[in-house]
Amino acid sequence: MEEAKNPLNGGDSSPTQVSKKPRISGSITEHEIRQEFSHHNPKVARINNGSFGSCPGSVLAAQKNWQLQFLQQPDDFYFNTLRKGILHSRTVIKDLIHADDVDEISLVDNATTAAAIVLQQIGRAFAEGKFAKNDTVLMLHCAYQAVKKSIQAYVTRAGGSVIEVQLPFPVNSNEEIIAEFKRGLKKGKANGKNIRLAIIDHITSMPCVVIPVKELVKICREEGVEQVFVDAAHAIGSVDINVEEIGADFYVSNLHKWFFCPPSVAFLYCKKASSEFDVHHPVVSHEYGNGLPIESGWIGTRDYSSQLVVPAALEFVNRFQDGIQGIMKRNHEEVVKMGKMLAESWRTNLGSPPEMCAGMIMVGLPSRLCVSSEDDALRLRSHLRECHGVEVPIHYQGLRDGEEEVKDKDGAITAYARISHQVYNKFEDYCSLRDAINDLAENRQICRSIYPD
Repeated sequence: MEEAKNPLNGGDSSPTQVSKKPRISGSITEHEIRQEFSHHNPKVARINNGSFGSCPGSVLAAQKNWQLQFLQQPDDFYFNTLRKGILHSRTVIKDLIHADDVDEISLVDNATTAAAIVLQQIGRAFAEGKFAKNDTVLMLHCAYQAVKKSIQAYVTRAGGSVIEVQLPFPVNSNEEIIAEFKRGLKKGKANGKNIRLAIIDHITSMPCVVIPVKELVKICREEGVEQVFVDAAHAIGSVDINVEEIGADFYVSNLHKWFFCPPSVAFLYCKKASSEFDVHHPVVSHEYGNGLPIESGWIGTRDYSSQLVVPAALEFVNRFQDGIQGIMKRNHEEVVKMGKMLAESWRTNLGSPPEMCAGMIMVGLPSRLCVSSEDDALRLRSHLRECHGVEVPIHYQGLRDGEEEVKDKDGAITAYARISHQVYNKFEDYCSLRDAINDLAENRQICRSIYPD
């Protein structure tokens, strides 16, 4: 492997290969899981792993060890340890996501950083006249807000236009998503415009739905879309990833959400065939021009420990029966079970079929809660945290033109709770949410007090 021989990538030694399969015959016990996450606040029902993830104690201990190594002798760490450690982490990721070459893997802070990397090169192409004014970037309407802001910062101000694909929610099938995506492509190509970049979520954040990303990338190729960037912030540790089969030019996923790394670290895959795209890390340091993986491996003096503990996170994952596959199966089955339990108690609905969710699912809230805006949703979330010890995101679902209302016995359902399941969650966490919502729905006076006039 050429990169392993490059001193910029960690010296002459080849990177250690790490198995994706569990190495031990026994499985981690429930008691050991509780110990690993004993630093969590026991008074809070954390059913929001999707926002910030979770890091077990053993990985935090590995992180502290890396931090101490640097502090004990920074110069030796910089010259003889850091690059090898980052290369090791990149190699672990390469194997996990079925990439062809470690050169295709860069480690960055988060999916927001990766979006900036991809969108800055698109913005430069507009600014330099390589793309025509009003050529298009296409994205889903529920794209992460930071991605929308990056488009605003780098693309629209340089002359590019944006098409948002309006996805249905609640959603019933992949076919609904594919049909809307094709309509968006047609609109983006109207009047002879070129779609220079399509941004596709693998798992949308809010509302959360697993998107048929492989099929959408294939459609993009058939329709002549120049570049495809998959924002898969929630993917690794939630769904299977095979970047070769998906076929996108760029693919990013956070390692601190569902893969047990401390915040913050993500990988950005850049397909080798896409090497002609002029991608660089937004923070320019003295590694500029040596390729994105090397640029990202040194952006100045900072704490790189979250990038270095990826092998330790894999060791934790492999303590579970069937490793990451076992964890994904467990989380999916449990979140579906909890979602159905809540929907039955509240007499509402799920936002998508079980096969269109991973470790998160949307559950309709009773219409009696009278959520009528995004501000109301945020106030309800704060109330649940502060008064009931429940941490869960609330999604306001306003009715768009042409859509049919989803109703319970009292009226239109206008809000959904996004519940997550991770290995540390207990049944009681979801009971706390169930009971809090039922109490609010029955006590209209308290409910009204949450939303000031």
